[in-house]
Amino acid sequence: MTDTKTPYLEQQEYTINMGPQHPSTHGVLRFVVSLKGETVDKVEPHLGYIHRGIEKMSEKMTYPQIVHLTDRLDYLSAHINNHALCMTIEKALGVEVPERVQYIRTIMDELNRIASHQLWWCAFGMDMGALTCYFYGLRDREKILDIFEESCGSRLLHSYYCPGGLMKDIHPNFKQRVKDFLTYFRKKLPEYDTLLTGNIIMQERTKKIGLMTKEDAVSFGFTGPAGRGSGFSCDVRKHHPYAAYDKVKFTEPLYTEGDTFSRYKVRMDEMWESMNIIEQLIDNIPDGDYQAKMKAVIKLPEGEYMQRVEAARGEFSVFIVSTGDKSPYRIKFRSPNYCNLGAVHHLSKGFKIADLIAIGGSLDLVIPDMDR
Repeated sequence: MTDTKTPYLEQQEYTINMGPQHPSTHGVLRFVVSLKGETVDKVEPHLGYIHRGIEKMSEKMTYPQIVHLTDRLDYLSAHINNHALCMTIEKALGVEVPERVQYIRTIMDELNRIASHQLWWCAFGMDMGALTCYFYGLRDREKILDIFEESCGSRLLHSYYCPGGLMKDIHPNFKQRVKDFLTYFRKKLPEYDTLLTGNIIMQERTKKIGLMTKEDAVSFGFTGPAGRGSGFSCDVRKHHPYAAYDKVKFTEPLYTEGDTFSRYKVRMDEMWESMNIIEQLIDNIPDGDYQAKMKAVIKLPEGEYMQRVEAARGEFSVFIVSTGDKSPYRIKFRSPNYCNLGAVHHLSKGFKIADLIAIGGSLDLVIPDMDR
């Protein structure tokens, strides 16, 4: 017997596909969404559309060659992924990296983090109908990519770090261009708040949407801005400092609401903190070599080695099992995106399908980081 008090569409369950090609998935990802009317009942992610077997490929390559594959995981955290692999190798070999390298790597990592958050912000706004965000975000991101291109020779997939140091030294213009960018972006970042953060429509679509408690965030393995939006202090730079992070002062942004707006605010705050970190280091880069002395053929001692870093989307870890050969016996990448994706159903159930777009945007998913 039909319930006459409940609208007909809400009594029926519909299953629709979002993706694998969809303007709001930012990659080849498929969501099978079960709906009752416009309300989400279940979200089932389907991966594997661009799986390349990077971990298995790495087991057939030498350690310096693997650096080029880590670029292609989370391509918006390319420097930081390179950093994790290089530190794992350096730790295994007992190599002491020059202090100059530590400073440059830290600055590059934070520029990479800002550029990643800029792209997240412009796409997040565009997903919700604020097309102007896309032009603002990409306008400012270009300045960082130009700095990368001048010193690294590449704008996106850099492979600038190598075991023991850097492929080459920074460009003579590097310091001045970074300082010019900081001066420029400190004036431009408030425009992001004026345009989007304070917009009442945007706040209505993000506050109390996609809720995640601190306990659930820990259970799902949430890290990075997604975890910190639920009050989970998980910044690897703070808890396990590496490179030059023990030489700078910065704040780990934490919000306890656990909603889409909190995850948004964490990333906005992180851009300010990244600028503060760079500002403390840029005039204090030590002189010296940009590369430690390394053997022509790198062979790690037999054993197991692991290193983690704070990528733009959370904790990125590299685990290597070595048998003493020039290639790893086994290598495993722990990517933040894969863990964050696992909570999409939990975040979305009971909300509207339009909310699913905002929730997905607040996780800032990069698909190749999962399809590895």
